[in-house]
Amino acid sequence: MTLVFLGLAPPAAVASILDGLPASPRFSLRLTGARQLGQAACARVADSGALGELREQVREALTRGGFPPGSRPYQPHLTVTYRSDRSIREALTAYDGAAWPVTEFALVSSQNGEYTTLRTWALA
Repeated sequence: MTLVFLGLAPPAAVASILDGLPASPRFSLRLTGARQLGQAACARVADSGALGELREQVREALTRGGFPPGSRPYQPHLTVTYRSDRSIREALTAYDGAAWPVTEFALVSSQNGEYTTLRTWALA
C-alpha cells in the first residue's frame, strides 16, 4: 500500500527526511470490501485514522524537505489484479478480513514492475 508517490526523488535524500520523523505508534488495518481503480480490482483498507495520520506526517515532512508528493486523493487499498475482473470485485464486495498489525513502513523503489525495499522505519 502506498503512503506517498514521489516519482524520481533521490532515495538517500528521502530517507534522510524520513529519519527525522518522530516514531508513530503501531496500529492495525484490515481489508474490507471492493474498490475499482481504473482497470485494477482492489480490496478496500479499513482505517481507524492511524494510517491517514502516518501518511500526513510523511507528506508534511517530505514537502518541508523539498519533495512535495502528488495531489491525487488518497484511497488506501490493496491491488488484487490489474485486469478488470467482475468476479473478483464481486467476491471482494462482501469480504471482511481479520486485522493485522502494522509495525513499520518502507521506502520502496519500483522499476519495470519490480519492487525493492530500500529502507524501513519501525513504528513505536
